[in-house]
Amino acid sequence: MKTTFEKIDKTKINIEETVEYMVKKITDICEKIGPRAPGSPQEFEAQKTMAADLEKWSDDVKIENFTVHRQAFMGFIPFTVSMAILATVFFFAKPIVGFILTVLGFIPLILEFLMYKRFLDPLFKGHPSHNVIATRKASGETKRRIIFIGHSDSQYEWILNYKLGGTGMKLFLIPAVVGLVVCCIANLVKFIVMDINSVNTEAANTFFFVVGIILCVFVVPYIGFLFFQSYTKSVPGANDNLSGCLASMAVLKLMAESDVRFENTDVQVLLTGSEEAGLRGAKAYAETHEKELKEIETVVVACDTMRDLEYMAVYDRDLSGTLQHDKQVKQLVKKAASNCGLDVPYASIYLGACDAAAFTQKGIKSTGFAAMDPTPPRYYHTRLDSPELLVPEALKIGAEVLLETACLYDSEGLQ
Repeated sequence: MKTTFEKIDKTKINIEETVEYMVKKITDICEKIGPRAPGSPQEFEAQKTMAADLEKWSDDVKIENFTVHRQAFMGFIPFTVSMAILATVFFFAKPIVGFILTVLGFIPLILEFLMYKRFLDPLFKGHPSHNVIATRKASGETKRRIIFIGHSDSQYEWILNYKLGGTGMKLFLIPAVVGLVVCCIANLVKFIVMDINSVNTEAANTFFFVVGIILCVFVVPYIGFLFFQSYTKSVPGANDNLSGCLASMAVLKLMAESDVRFENTDVQVLLTGSEEAGLRGAKAYAETHEKELKEIETVVVACDTMRDLEYMAVYDRDLSGTLQHDKQVKQLVKKAASNCGLDVPYASIYLGACDAAAFTQKGIKSTGFAAMDPTPPRYYHTRLDSPELLVPEALKIGAEVLLETACLYDSEGLQ
């Protein structure tokens, strides 16, 4: 099937040259600027150098600032681990206290890490972070817009993933969460049986003693959870997510080089800050611009890691599986991929989220698009995510699918 962007004058563009540009830009940022922790000066420097390039292909480039409390997102870890260990101790003496402690431990874990709420932000120092917005305007009246998103920051290193790999990391994380659940239930049951119903038989004492020993075993993964990530060292982030930034930027580059401007569709690129701190940049943009985003039809495609082609997918569910993206936008990206000769499946993010979630929460039609092994791979959020691990073919395909998505949306709209 011919792609919609076949109408683009291929004599004016060179996709291979664009891929070379993408690789070079990512490499330059990683080598000259370095890791880009959320809300760091390095994050802003990377955004400014990408904004300078976007100015060549856009009619308007803006940089907006917001405040991020970058340690809040993972700040629950020491607190939750402390609650779990203390609850284990109180299981033997005062189970009602142990139950309360586990509930307290769950609250920030669920609200921050699973639901991406800004629950702990007031407890942590604020830092300036930024969003870059580049717009290639319609030649006529703007009746719709499409926004491609990539996040500019890189995560603090996940130590367990670097040391143990994705599977090994889960051998600590899953038992830690299971242990907290078991500890919560065990404390509640013991309180009901021993304190409320005053059951004090030898069998009951033996049973709860064995349960207590089992709870003590979970202390090992609790302590391991404390070393889940570094709080000072961020990673290169070549694939996650400079690859998504450059794939999004390539849409405007290729349109400008072929002198293509849609008649009624604005095409925007949004380079968010502090995605790794809980989608803070996307949330800030969606809140600030909610009114204008709803004044005309707007669709959002968040492009994340573009590397592992065998796992390329359009995201169906997001925000730890609790949020479903818009059906029409999902179908749009899937059809664009099909037009490019790809059979891209739907997938879901069952732990974590991408920037599209912030827009879907606001009722703006959105989806995510990525090509990353969900295991996760050992390079994910570690020092191994360097330019040497880039896959140029994945960058090329990612850019082509996004460009086709823009052209398809302009010519057919949402079906």
